[in-house]
Amino acid sequence: MTRTASAFWLNESGNGELRRVELAEPGPDEVVVRALFSGVSRGTETLVHRGGVPENQYAVMRAPFQEGEFPWPVKYGYLNVGVVEHGPERLRGRTVFCLYPHQTRYVVPETAVTVVPDGVPAARAVLAGTVETAVNAVWDARPLIGDRIAVVGGGMVGSSIAAVLARFPGARVELVDADPAREEVASRLGVGFALPDNALGDCDLVFHASATEPGLTTALNLLAPEGAVVELSWYGDRRIAVPLGEFFHSKRLTIRSSQVGVVGRPDRSYAERLALALDLLADERFDALITGHSAFEELPDVMPKLADGTLPALCHRIDYGREHVPD
Repeated sequence: MTRTASAFWLNESGNGELRRVELAEPGPDEVVVRALFSGVSRGTETLVHRGGVPENQYAVMRAPFQEGEFPWPVKYGYLNVGVVEHGPERLRGRTVFCLYPHQTRYVVPETAVTVVPDGVPAARAVLAGTVETAVNAVWDARPLIGDRIAVVGGGMVGSSIAAVLARFPGARVELVDADPAREEVASRLGVGFALPDNALGDCDLVFHASATEPGLTTALNLLAPEGAVVELSWYGDRRIAVPLGEFFHSKRLTIRSSQVGVVGRPDRSYAERLALALDLLADERFDALITGHSAFEELPDVMPKLADGTLPALCHRIDYGREHVPD
């Protein structure tokens, strides 16, 4: 078994590198996974990239298998799909999803991997962590049949929510974004699209995922009386203004947070939520969320471009086509 691997580390703002790592000897309840694909969750990972995690959120923002401490140096990420090379017979050779950073091989407890269903391509399964966030948001929101729903912010999380809701019975679902290019994504997902000034109002529910003040204002303005905004945006160390004047009180509006760290249903476990997200990924429409890909070796050059918007993306997939271990 190969005892070395290569991992992506952030050293300082705008600077990442591939590092050689030595793999620990797997224990009796551990597996060795060879990575096939990982995904860059652009919103969260670029915030980490620029050092924007508030100090009082360091513990909350830790990824399950993060190494190092915020702000830097840190090995960060949580969308990894690979093949089990060593472990119990029931897992050997199976494609699995794991909340692991960008690394060519890794050793984790067998309980940390979830088998990817046969009907889900490995390249699409990198979306599982984000679709899991979307599932949790829908559980938090508890939409009803026939609801009028807007999703403000057509990034990776917002588009995942729109995809999950696309076939909700009788619902009117509209993706709202300031970028006209998101209309193509909405079309592929099977939902409506509008620029903020043209969005349909009188909404029962609005999911906000743009991480901008104008986006939150739009979300509140789209609500019908007694409506609710489900806030998924992560603002990091930025302070934002919330428009609580005008119609907020007279319409009896609600803003509630949704965060994937707590399961949105008391009768479901973390494992059940992730398994559901993977099952949903059998729908090929989710391919619309993977907007680019690069080789693992290119990641130090790709991450700054994702962070500054030079390389636009929803989910940018990292392909591990060959083993690479730096000298």
